[in-house]
Formats: sequence, structure tokens, C-alpha cells
Amino acid sequence: MEDDVDINNDVVLAQALKGEDELENSLRPKTLAEYIGQDFAKKNLSVFLQAAKKRNENLEHVLIYGPPGLGKTTLANVIANEQGVEIRTTSGPAIERPGDLASILTNLKDGDILFIDEIHRLNRLVEEVLYPAMEDYALDIVLGKGPSARTLRLDLPKFTLIGATTRISLISSPMRDRFGLILPLEYYEDEDIAKIIKRSSNIISVPLDDDALPVIASRSRKTPRIANRLLKRVRDYADVHGDGTISESLANKSLDELDIDKLGLDRTDKKILQIIIDKFGGGPVGINTLAAATAEEAATIEEVYEPFLLQLGFLERTPRGRKVTNRAMEHLGLEIKRQDGLFG
Repeated sequence: MEDDVDINNDVVLAQALKGEDELENSLRPKTLAEYIGQDFAKKNLSVFLQAAKKRNENLEHVLIYGPPGLGKTTLANVIANEQGVEIRTTSGPAIERPGDLASILTNLKDGDILFIDEIHRLNRLVEEVLYPAMEDYALDIVLGKGPSARTLRLDLPKFTLIGATTRISLISSPMRDRFGLILPLEYYEDEDIAKIIKRSSNIISVPLDDDALPVIASRSRKTPRIANRLLKRVRDYADVHGDGTISESLANKSLDELDIDKLGLDRTDKKILQIIIDKFGGGPVGINTLAAATAEEAATIEEVYEPFLLQLGFLERTPRGRKVTNRAMEHLGLEIKRQDGLFG
């Protein structure tokens, strides 16, 4: 039973299994032409890239935001490939002190891209060092303390910062205003997810029947990263319980075994909804109370599970907290009780 839970979490949370990093990277598109979906972002980015090349200038700073697994890191690497430059990757939590950022910035070369994932988690002291670096390509270093303190300005190479975030509302206005282009990534349509699964199956040489594509796509939470993870888990099932070919029936059976339903809900999604219904009368309930009741971190609920439940219309955010909808009740096969307007 414990193993099942771990497998399920690896799929939905998209945590890399040991030894899969190289395989994961092999599935990433390298160019805009290979990048499936996100037409709005690609169209604007294409113009942005062409204009920079035409003027022989560095690309302006780019902020990419959206739920986890939609391709923010992939898109940053695509930009680097399209520009023919090096990319240096780090994350907001990894840059603990201004000195950490200074070390990274001074080691960049002209034209390089600095990609900061989870940029909303940069601490404010680090963020303030980043402002002149983004605007003036300069690093201000304070020498000494008190009245005798002085500022030394170091010139930096002209670089492009690409920031990625799942919580754009947590990025301060001064930081947000310094990005030349802000790109939202949206949940994918099932048709585009099916194309991604087909492409990935060809790359990793998995025999896949066409009628199995919509089965996997519909349970992939409209998210490419999860689609690729499900494809690999279904492949494992096909190797053990079949002849290696993924058919429609085998895809359905293996995903049922993983306890991922036809809309992509997993055990944790259902647990969240069920607890709101059973313990809190359908809601509203505050996020911290919900986290305590489900034994999940509030940030995990907000960043991983809640966006998809909101997208499906299964959950509502109200001033008083989260509330389960009639649509969720119907999906779970529960009787809808209209008491004091609890279910809307």
C-alpha cells in the first residue's frame, strides 16, 4: 500500500525518480518549433526573439508564470537555444545571501541567460541587489559599515534574466516592472497533451496505439510533465503485464491501478474534497485549517492541487476560505445537500 502512495505522488507531484533525470531532459523540446501548445506565449516570444536578433541586441528580461509542470523551465532553455547562448540555472531559495547572487552574476558572460526558478522566493535583500543588475548591468557592493560605509559599483556583462514563478502575486511590483516581457502559461488542451505524449513515445521508443492517446491525455491534468510521467508509468505496466505495447485497455487498467481517475484526480485531490465535505460541511474552510486536516503542507495544496481543482470548477475560493462545488459532488457520486447555501 505504501508503495502505491509513493508511485502516485511521483506522478502527480512530478518528482523525478532516481535515474530518470536524463530521460526527462531527453523529452524536452529544444526549439520553439518543437514546443507544442502555448500558442499565445510562443507567438509573442517569437516576435521578441526576432526583434532582438534583428537589432543585434540582448534579449530583454522575461518573466514566465503558471502552475507547475506547464513548461516554464523548458521554455527558458528553448529561448537559450534559439538565441545560441549559454544558460545558467538556479532557484530563488538557493540564493540565500546577496553574496550568492553576486558570485553568480560576476561569472556570467555577455549574452548569457540567468534562469531563476521560483523567483518569488528570493529574499528582499537579494532582490534589491538584482534591481541595478537588471536595469544597469551593474552590481553595487557596500564596503564598511556605519558613517564610513561606501558603495562600489562593478560593471556586469549584459545578460538576460528569465524568471519563473507559480505565484506571480508574490512578486513585488518593482521586480515585476523590470521584466520586458511577461508570459503566462495556461493549462493545455487534451489535444495538445495527446501530441506531446505521441512525441514522447517516439523519443523513448514506446509502442503506443492511437486510441490509447486520449486515455492518457485525459488523465494528465492538462500538464505536460505529468503526461510524460504517466506515459512512463503506463510503459512500465505494459512491460510487466503485457507485450510492451500500450493499448487503450491497458492504459485504462494501469491508470486505474494508480488510482488516477478519468479527469486526472488522484487520491490527494479526492481526500482534499472529501475532507472539506465531511469535516467542514462543504466549506468554506481556511487553507491552514485544510492543510492541518489533510496532513499536507499549505503551499503544496495551493501550488499543486488547488489550481487544477479550480480549473475543473470543483473548488471555489471565497473570502472565508475554500468551498466544494456541486460539480465536484456530482463527480464524486455524492448526494448534493443544499444547506444554508453551502454548495454553490
